[in-house]
Amino acid sequence: MNLPPYEIFPAISGDKISLRQILAADIKDLIEISFYNSVQATTLQQATEMHDRINKDYYNGKTIHWGIADNLTNKIIGTCGYYRGLDKGAGELGCVLLPQFRGQGFMTSAMMLAIDFGINNIGLKRIWAITTQQNAKAIKLLERLNFVKIADLEDSKIEYELRQNV
Repeated sequence: MNLPPYEIFPAISGDKISLRQILAADIKDLIEISFYNSVQATTLQQATEMHDRINKDYYNGKTIHWGIADNLTNKIIGTCGYYRGLDKGAGELGCVLLPQFRGQGFMTSAMMLAIDFGINNIGLKRIWAITTQQNAKAIKLLERLNFVKIADLEDSKIEYELRQNV
């Protein structure tokens, strides 16, 4: 297992997007998609505080949280990362994209990069994701990426697990 934090924060490039560290200057653009423990930020101050907590979790080896940057502009258009379970050889993969960038393949690319990093760099043996039954787009994304539903949870949530030789 190669758990965070890393000597250099991992930046991963794909064709359309890159996964990179979120900078303080990026946070103002991410307020509407800033979450911590399922609570959404509504102000720049809340988003900044959430980002600080996520960074603290990273430095404590509990998470890795990337900004999804459009390669044409380097602007952060979403986030993804592993948020729980790393100490057990597993990772809960989560993601969120700004509304104006949805449906263009950005999240599929980001998740593929994150999955590859989780398996080949961290050494994860299990990758899972949780969404709601109402989030049809997330369900389609997960299924397209070889995740299968493994459990119905409380509050209309469902758990998916990556089916691959991990």
